[in-house]
Amino acid sequence: MGTALLALGLVLIVEGLVYALAPSLVEQMLEVLRQMPPEARRILGFLAILSGLVLVWLAKMLGA
Repeated sequence: MGTALLALGLVLIVEGLVYALAPSLVEQMLEVLRQMPPEARRILGFLAILSGLVLVWLAKMLGA
């Protein structure tokens, strides 16, 4: 449970930094996402999940 809270906290920190430091970049990214077909967004989402799982697994293997 502690690892999940740590991961969630880190995600919120990174997300918050993007919104705080580069709000116009967020708007540009949303516009690009709007122009992508739903299938491409779905694949992008699955790739993000897979990347996150790999990073969590690596962190666990390194003793986090």
